[in-house]
Amino acid sequence: GEDVVAGIRTPEDLDAMRDHMPEAYAELVENCEILESHYKEMMDIEFTVQENRLWMLQCRSGKRTGTGAVKIAVDMVNEALVDRNTAIKMVEPGHLDQLLHPQFANPEAASYKGKVITTGLPASPGAAVGQIVFTAEDAEAWHAQGKSAILVRTETSPEDVGGMHAAAGILTARGGMTSHAAVVARGWGKCCVSGCSSIRVNEIEKVVAIEDKMLYEGDWISLNGSTGEVILGKQPLSPPALSADLETFMSWVDEVRQLKVMANADTPGDALAARKNGAEGIGLCRTEHMFFASDERIKAVRQMIMAPTVELRQKALDRLLPYQRSDFEGIFRAMDGMWKISIYSYTPSVWN
Repeated sequence: GEDVVAGIRTPEDLDAMRDHMPEAYAELVENCEILESHYKEMMDIEFTVQENRLWMLQCRSGKRTGTGAVKIAVDMVNEALVDRNTAIKMVEPGHLDQLLHPQFANPEAASYKGKVITTGLPASPGAAVGQIVFTAEDAEAWHAQGKSAILVRTETSPEDVGGMHAAAGILTARGGMTSHAAVVARGWGKCCVSGCSSIRVNEIEKVVAIEDKMLYEGDWISLNGSTGEVILGKQPLSPPALSADLETFMSWVDEVRQLKVMANADTPGDALAARKNGAEGIGLCRTEHMFFASDERIKAVRQMIMAPTVELRQKALDRLLPYQRSDFEGIFRAMDGMWKISIYSYTPSVWN
């Protein structure tokens, strides 16, 4: 047993025990059923067999992925081990978050843990793998060539939104959970690690120093936006897993919840995604985010803010009107039949 824990022995599959030690195997299966029935949980069980006799060593609640948590909850209801309310409490919010974003296939493996080179803030969940670029323009160009890019910046600004949208993930040296990079990335569902204070970005030389390593444009890195980890090289990804079990589970949640679920949606695309995922309306539509979609929109907003005369300000507003009219029309069409859309009027501050 110590050899297995130490990693110097490779254990056989559990099915092999059924062939070589059928009596101990049958007793183990019986004990597993007793423990699962008693704790009403999926259990992590340690045991050993000595001289053909089974010894149960210890048990604990088993670790699980988001997909596993939902499946276990649904299976236990179907097996009448727990009721629906108990099953709902077995699934954590973080488990559901995993199901909506790509995740790394095996973050517990040595090939993953051994390549974590630094950690920042988990600003936007999910996982991303790509080659390092240092400017928004390069991120857009690489994306156009079919390449997966990770945009690495000291910090981001509205000028970077095109590259942020094109990049597979975003890594910044500065900024918290409410920084520009974090807020925009979460709005798009894009992986982001922000506030990674151990990295030093040199955009001119196209190099980033991470701890004692120097990485250059084109080097591969992986980002874990759920934990804030930055991993050297390419890690295998698992796509979002939306299953029949999840649909069943969420129908149970809908039966008992007392709050309405609204979405943050600032564009027609956001509104469509929100409705597809069950939102009952838009709780916050931030009009200033409509202007992040293109350089032309941002420039028009700046001209409106900085206009020295009423006439020039009106000219800038006239340029913005078609953008907003088109966006609002798309949002209203996407949410047709929904009774509530809360719109936050734009405050023309220099910070925004």
